[in-house]
Amino acid sequence: MRIHLVDGTYELFRYHFSPGNRDPEHGAARGVVHSMLQLIDDGATHVGIATDQVIESFRNELWPGYKTGEGVPPELMAQFPLVEEAMAAAGFCVWPMVEHEADDAMGAAARKAALDPGVEQVLICTPDKDLAQCVTADGRIVQYDRRQQKLIDHDGVVDKFGVLPESIPDYLALVGDTADGFPGLPGWGARSTAAVLAHYRHLENIPDAVGQWEVSVRGSAKLAATLAENRELALLFRRIATIVDEAPTFDSLDELRWVGPTPEFPETIGRLGGDHLVERADKLKARIEQS
Repeated sequence: MRIHLVDGTYELFRYHFSPGNRDPEHGAARGVVHSMLQLIDDGATHVGIATDQVIESFRNELWPGYKTGEGVPPELMAQFPLVEEAMAAAGFCVWPMVEHEADDAMGAAARKAALDPGVEQVLICTPDKDLAQCVTADGRIVQYDRRQQKLIDHDGVVDKFGVLPESIPDYLALVGDTADGFPGLPGWGARSTAAVLAHYRHLENIPDAVGQWEVSVRGSAKLAATLAENRELALLFRRIATIVDEAPTFDSLDELRWVGPTPEFPETIGRLGGDHLVERADKLKARIEQS
């Protein structure tokens, strides 16, 4: 059994800003449903889709500059409930997040699913660097960029960031994450951060005094002073960057099995101009029932 966990928010943004989208009011939501049916057509059997029903989360209370819905086009924002309704009607398991974020849901679901001995592999379908922290050395949890058709395993995370998956929250705490709205620490770039964390792995293991460092990094004296002065801030940023396993997802893996669209699908997708997807969903259902 392979589990596919999809970042519905990322997919919605991707389709909305696609050069081929000529329907700003419904095109993105319709495109995501089409994409999920394609996932089934490609062989997926168990699919969970996480969305940010509310853009803000508990992280906004931790850091005032954390990302909000500001700047999101209103016609895109209006499609969040539409895509959740349409995907549920199409027969998919959807997790709309309110207190948490879609990233939390995917990470929590991945770790939970990987505990089941019947699961061969969990594919977290998003290019988001936050989710790299969930990738495991045994290959049971990987990231998959569907747009580039690129699988990112444990070695792939190390090659890309220079640190182990477990160090990704520490890495983001130091270098910052502009997409999420926290700046990291001044002077701590990707190369220096990777060099230090490749040795120490976590923030609390890095000595305050540069004379105690066991790794040579350019500008280490200034980096050490900056970290010593802003260690609590770095720990806050790490908390922000850490996936929360308590996000609500599934109780049983059977909830993720796609068995076909619901009776409401034709009317629901029809309102989005996707009548052509009804026949496709029905054909996929028939193929599954015959297999």
